[in-house]
Amino acid sequence: MKELTTEASIAQLDEVIDFIDAFLEEHECPMKIMTQINVAAEEIFVNIAHYSGSEKATITISESDGMAEITFTDSGRPYNPLEKPDPDITLPAEERDIGGLGVYIVKKTMDSVSYNYSGGCNIFTMRKRINA
Repeated sequence: MKELTTEASIAQLDEVIDFIDAFLEEHECPMKIMTQINVAAEEIFVNIAHYSGSEKATITISESDGMAEITFTDSGRPYNPLEKPDPDITLPAEERDIGGLGVYIVKKTMDSVSYNYSGGCNIFTMRKRINA
């Protein structure tokens, strides 16, 4: 398992993605899957930076039996993004509510996602198979 604690700021996004990519490359993750993980990680980290009110975020990543697990922890306002209803993607873009599409993409591209609030922290975990 590897861990990165950084300022919860958009300015740190490249550091977060580089941290995740380095781990995935070590584990010979295919580029297509790495890209899906990067898009999901960017969405979650940007939401933390923009909305949580937390000064710091901690990202942990591990691999077990070909499955990567990435966890984002912050001490911001409690918020479970998984409780928000999925957007109606059958509607034309101009008729859809604003927001929610990023988390929807995370839910659809990862093998599993979970959220809990514990010890004064938001804990969002996503898992994705990176190799057979």
